[in-house]
Amino acid sequence: QLQLVESGGGLVQTGGSLRLSCVASGFTLDTYAIGWFRQAPGKEREGVSCISSRGRSTSYADSVKGRFTISRDNAKNTVFLQMNSLKPEDTAVYYCAAFTRCGTNAPRFGPWGQGTQVTVSS
Repeated sequence: QLQLVESGGGLVQTGGSLRLSCVASGFTLDTYAIGWFRQAPGKEREGVSCISSRGRSTSYADSVKGRFTISRDNAKNTVFLQMNSLKPEDTAVYYCAAFTRCGTNAPRFGPWGQGTQVTVSS
């Protein structure tokens, strides 16, 4: 069964840090780009960051540039999102998904994960 499982969310104060993990089961991540997305209450899901299959290329939403870092460990079938200098507006459920490539309208492979809640208190 193809599955992505996110973890590492939690409650943190403004300025704090969290490290999210996205672990794949049922398939290997190393041939897929992985994107992190987030959805805040009442808002649409938005792209946060993406990393190419080999990790040579990364991209970030303007709102998180300089604060978030995406990385991957293909040997562990895991992608990470290090989030520093967190702000209340970063509060959302964070999801990961696999794609054939990073970029708009890239075909998605497999299901969305169940998400992990990140809450940043002011």
